[in-house]
Amino acid sequence: MAEPETTTPADEIALQEGFSWARSVNFSDYNSYLGHYQVMSCLDHVRGESLLDMPIGDGFLTEKMAHRFERIVGVDASSKHLAEAQKRLPQVEMHHALIEDLNIDERFSTVTMLNVLEHVEDPIQVLQKASSFLEDDGVLIVHVPNAHAVNRKIAVLMGTLESCEELSPFDINIVGHRRSYTMESFKEDFRKAGLNIVATGGVFYKMMSTPQIDWFLKNGPWEEGGFGWGRVGAEQRDWKSEFCRACYEYGKDHPEDCNVIYICATKA
Repeated sequence: MAEPETTTPADEIALQEGFSWARSVNFSDYNSYLGHYQVMSCLDHVRGESLLDMPIGDGFLTEKMAHRFERIVGVDASSKHLAEAQKRLPQVEMHHALIEDLNIDERFSTVTMLNVLEHVEDPIQVLQKASSFLEDDGVLIVHVPNAHAVNRKIAVLMGTLESCEELSPFDINIVGHRRSYTMESFKEDFRKAGLNIVATGGVFYKMMSTPQIDWFLKNGPWEEGGFGWGRVGAEQRDWKSEFCRACYEYGKDHPEDCNVIYICATKA
């Protein structure tokens, strides 16, 4: 896949400011559940008491991790996102910057980069920059969308995607993706960045496209009766939440099919 032409830092900031994606607007039910389980996955691997979160976005994910850390610093290239994050997390120190241009002396026990490596111009440079903020025994946790998620494999068989790695107009123009990742290409970027991979995995088994699963979560037959999803005759439960939890648990054993893949790494 051809990489875009190099932009200046000012151009890149303007580009990031222009993307309209927001978790509360775009497929909000699914993205809220996915975000919850991305946080759960992170909490299985975090270390120490300090967190550098890049990008912090609107602070939704960071807020769910905040109880685990004494010190949190957030970074984002979008001033709109930072303003939302600051409202949600007034105690957190915020920096308006590209990851590549961040200049702070502090080192952290955990650095997270959730849903960003697919956006950046030079992922190797960004991984190296992120790892430079780690304490000697710190961990870098990175999440990216999985090009080989089962819903994308189904889409190829249907003919709605030409290949699993294809970027849709939504990916490019609304979300701002520059590339897609398989687990192998993801690992290769870490190797090129000189990092030591200590854990890999997947988050959420997703069998439908994002618009489809968001519609299903909003409108599906979640009440027991009429042979919907819930168990007939069983005590009533929140079957929508149970469905999402089951997709997360199943995905732990099938990371190659998950919506999101992750790598935890340390400095070599």
